[in-house]
Amino acid sequence: MHFMTTVGSYRLSYTSSGWHQEPAFHRFLAKLTKVEQKAPPPKIKLWDWSLSSASRMGPEFTFVLQGGLGWCGWLGVSRTGCHPDPCPRAAGRFCWDRLFLQEVASTRGPGAWSVLILDEVQERSVASDLLQGLLRDTRLRNLPGDPRVVVVTDPALEPKFQAFWGNSPIVRVPREPGGDPTLAYKDTVPTDLVEAACQAVLELCQQEEAPGDVLVYLPSEEEISLCCESLSGEMGTLAVPGPPPRVLPLHPGCAQAIQTVYEDTDVNVRKIVVTHWLADFSFSLPSIQHVIDSGLELRSVYNPRIRAESQVLRPISKCQAEARLLRAKGFPPGSCLRLYSKSTLELEAPPLPHPKVCEENLSSLVLLLMRKRIAEPGECHFLDRPAPEALMRALEDLDYLAALNDDGELSDLGVILSEFPLSPELAKALLASCEFNCVDEMLTLAAMLTAAPGFTRPPLSAGEAALRRALEHADGDHSSLIQVYEAFVQSGADEAWCQARGLNWESLCQARKLRAELVELMQRIELPLSQPAFGSEQNRRDLQKALLSGYFLKVARDTDGTGNYLLLTHKHVAQLSPYCSYRNRRTPAQPPTWVLYHSFSISKDNCLCIVSEIQPEMLVELAPPYFLSNLPPSESRDLLNQLREGKAEPPAAVTETSSPQEYGDGCVLQ
Repeated sequence: MHFMTTVGSYRLSYTSSGWHQEPAFHRFLAKLTKVEQKAPPPKIKLWDWSLSSASRMGPEFTFVLQGGLGWCGWLGVSRTGCHPDPCPRAAGRFCWDRLFLQEVASTRGPGAWSVLILDEVQERSVASDLLQGLLRDTRLRNLPGDPRVVVVTDPALEPKFQAFWGNSPIVRVPREPGGDPTLAYKDTVPTDLVEAACQAVLELCQQEEAPGDVLVYLPSEEEISLCCESLSGEMGTLAVPGPPPRVLPLHPGCAQAIQTVYEDTDVNVRKIVVTHWLADFSFSLPSIQHVIDSGLELRSVYNPRIRAESQVLRPISKCQAEARLLRAKGFPPGSCLRLYSKSTLELEAPPLPHPKVCEENLSSLVLLLMRKRIAEPGECHFLDRPAPEALMRALEDLDYLAALNDDGELSDLGVILSEFPLSPELAKALLASCEFNCVDEMLTLAAMLTAAPGFTRPPLSAGEAALRRALEHADGDHSSLIQVYEAFVQSGADEAWCQARGLNWESLCQARKLRAELVELMQRIELPLSQPAFGSEQNRRDLQKALLSGYFLKVARDTDGTGNYLLLTHKHVAQLSPYCSYRNRRTPAQPPTWVLYHSFSISKDNCLCIVSEIQPEMLVELAPPYFLSNLPPSESRDLLNQLREGKAEPPAAVTETSSPQEYGDGCVLQ
């Protein structure tokens, strides 16, 4: 196996640059044993978001590679996928790095391809980093056909990749010609980034000497929505010649609506594209002339010690800042306004983006490593090695889910879990639904939890709030998600229906697509399906049992009857999410005593997201006995152990006594 690293500016991605025309790249490919010259080339097999990109790429290839060409990139808009194998006649194939990693884990060796191009690796996704670690494995070096691997990245990461891959050849692509953008800084960071960004956009639109589209970088999707709403309201009254500018959001929640960013507009119609970190590297629009950079990003960082994610607002890296600046490079050169000072960039910004492998839950990664028969995750090479605690916590969680056998190897159940593009606990719940005869409902729930987790903002009016309440289910948020999906399908997937209820139409469409793919996967591995029975009393109990089979690690108990929930696995106190159905009922009732939750987010109120009531007897029945024994000391654990031994009946609500110091320490990340 041979490796080559290609480095260049932000437009280095194959879909937006000409690096593939470099002579060194063609010499590297020409060393393949069998290259058949053909003109024109056969049509490339494409999926999802690669369609528009590959239409630009296809005519430039004039050869067919034996075994095919694998093209793997990071795509923020598509989180999961279960696609069939590519067409045998296809010369090339585009796919998401996570999907390709799953296929590598399911086959011996890296798969059937002659050239693999890893694009946008500076994004440092978990799948991309792990793929490189597996390809670097010495056991995969001597493969038939002498395959090639091309790694495409940013110049700032060249030293790291050169050290990782050894003495591999490097192709350095010069920057595209064009003048450097005019760069300006703010002396201080504005207190309201949305207002400052909107003001900067309006000033640009009123300058006749500043034509061209505008790209605005904000930290989060919420701020993107606020900015788009504010700008859309201002554009109608803006005193500018010609038609008003068109305001377009760009983030993963936009799904297929992202394509509108690339659509041609009428002459003299300016585009205002509002985005975040998604457009740092894997986005290119030649008409961009002006950039407004907030210099911040909001990221989810997983803490393995408490099995929780926290939203971290932090400065972007110097590498990201440079990439954003170069968006305005061209003829004529544009401008870049940074809503922060130069000293802030020099003193606070890290040189490189944070690797996701050090910030995400590694359970799925470890599951795939063990599927590849790498018994110890420490044996795998990483560009940046994750913390040992994160790997050990992932192994512990997989052991609780029965994905490992007594020898610490992947069990038969673990092999099946690794087939699903879901988190291990959600995949376990889906498999358990086969036993409890509620597969149809769990398929819907798995798709919704992955792609469209309910309401993400408060209602904008009393009418919208009333429409939302009609979708809420008495059994909690999980059943409400199923009810939302069924109502969405019955509406004919109507976008107006979603807008009236504050639901994301694109996310629901993605959930519908994912559900169909999960059904195909279940049929392929010959797992049973069930008839719909949502709403019946038996189905309610069966659905709770299936959920608990996978989510017994995520159970909390109300400690005082007022909604202060103590998490069983660690002494953290949390509240129900503001969007929880139990909090939004017209007649508030006492919060449920025992709840199962989908995720725990460290925030101002430490929220439990997507919650449903459970019975403690069911938890004792379905959770492994050693899990209950390993819980930290608490009155909740004592109650569960008494139930297991049949010595006590659970009270309606029991107040746990803990010292203020104990609760105070429990809510602080260590």
